[in-house]
Amino acid sequence: MRATILLSSLLGLAACASTPSAEVGRDAQGPNGAVTSGHPLATEAGLAVLRDGGNAMDAAITMAAVLSVARPHMNGLGGDLFLLYYDAASARVYALNASGRSGSRADVARVRAVVGDTGRMPETGGMTVTVPGAVRGWAAALERFGTVGWERALAPAVDLAQRGLPVSERLAEDLAAQRTKLERNAEAARTYLPGGQPPEAGSVLRQDDLATTLARLQANGPDELYRGETARLLVRAVREQHGFLEPRDLADYAPTWVEPITTAYRGLTVATAPPNSQGVMLLEILRLLERFDLAQMGHNSPNYVHTLAEAIRYAARDRDTSVADPAAMRTTVARLLDLERLTALSAGIDPAGRAPATEDADGDDHPNTVYVAAVDEAGNVVSLIQSLFHSFGSGIVAPGTGIVLHNRGALFTLDPTHPNVLAPEKRPYHTLTPVLALRGGRPWLAFGTPGGDGQTHTLVQVLHNVLLFDMTPQAAIDAPRLRRYAGTRIAIEDRVPARVRRALEARGYTVLVRHGWTAEFGGAQAILIDPANGAKRAGADRRREGFADAY
Repeated sequence: MRATILLSSLLGLAACASTPSAEVGRDAQGPNGAVTSGHPLATEAGLAVLRDGGNAMDAAITMAAVLSVARPHMNGLGGDLFLLYYDAASARVYALNASGRSGSRADVARVRAVVGDTGRMPETGGMTVTVPGAVRGWAAALERFGTVGWERALAPAVDLAQRGLPVSERLAEDLAAQRTKLERNAEAARTYLPGGQPPEAGSVLRQDDLATTLARLQANGPDELYRGETARLLVRAVREQHGFLEPRDLADYAPTWVEPITTAYRGLTVATAPPNSQGVMLLEILRLLERFDLAQMGHNSPNYVHTLAEAIRYAARDRDTSVADPAAMRTTVARLLDLERLTALSAGIDPAGRAPATEDADGDDHPNTVYVAAVDEAGNVVSLIQSLFHSFGSGIVAPGTGIVLHNRGALFTLDPTHPNVLAPEKRPYHTLTPVLALRGGRPWLAFGTPGGDGQTHTLVQVLHNVLLFDMTPQAAIDAPRLRRYAGTRIAIEDRVPARVRRALEARGYTVLVRHGWTAEFGGAQAILIDPANGAKRAGADRRREGFADAY
């Protein structure tokens, strides 16, 4: 999506976001501030905050709230959040973990009685619902670093919900694809299948219960969702679906300010969220790739693709055996990132080698998430990501609230020997990975993407496109990408030359060619800050409904 297009009406914004052209888009550029998000209406609201004197955190939380209305299948009041914040005054990066914990009644035996021989957590239903952390995350972020206050930050989201959401072509397609899931829950069907049918592009989607809940939150503060009437309705909905939440699980929940984890990489300091986020996997990939001359290999050459795919495979193995709630992990981030260990692993990567005969690597999930970034005139930067996990999460819309409850608990395991095994009041492994790259101690690139396990695949490619291949943020996002799957499978967009695909097949890869601009490869967003003059360049991904703007 071209970031520089000026759009004036709600319907025009939403419709335009769903009709990308084949050409490479242009960055949104400005000397003062920049924002990028997963929907044009959120970006418009965030830029307005900056123009009115708000800071980057104010803009980011405003966008996050609007996205809970504009991308209801991907994120919302019933989901989780992670963010990084660079505070220009202290020249420090802070990290907020606003992911929720499992219910105090969580019980592996009860789950096994339901799932039987599968031995896996269900993907939907009440047992997958953990405490939704996003709303308390918004409040904690605004309280510590914001300037505009809770009521003002939520105002654009309340207004959009009350007016109704213009349905873009992309949203219409997404809702139609989830029809079967929506039909299983009466409240979900009533809201998102009005008249029993998915809404058509150009129509207006009413989310009246959500509008009422947002207005109550705006008036009563975040306690409404965790201790008020809304909390009571959420717990009742989860209990009716055999879930584990108790009133005190919501009432006692608080997000956590944590230290970001970092690695040095080719002149940068790359910061991300610590476990239970998979951010450590991204840092492992970078350390595994450090010794290779990737620029000399050439962008998306067979050697480059294979080398990247192998680094992803090695790092995914560590993540899948180790990452969990930090209190349950049996290793440390320092050990996972140990340079001597990773140097030895990288010695097993031959850029001219063949596809390995192994099942290690990432799964086939394409979960639903939104990302936002904001940079203000003072140099404060936010990199924020929030999610329901799968499309429409658990499949439960709590009656009387309009809130779609996430299914992050589906990422627990039932294996008692694994650090990520289901247990009461425990955070699950999380795919959400916000990123901030600094150069000389100052922010250089804020970026992130949806995409479940595949987030790290997209993130490293976007970073390389800017850092090694001299692309602007928009060009880096538009460039064709790969996604590494288990065994010999690798998905590649059809804009990668056929000769490259044939060369990978000759090396033993099963190449899955994807046509068009699909969400399988994420939905990256990025803002580049010029270290010389502070100018901002922002890009957004046409693979979903991304939009960037600057002034």
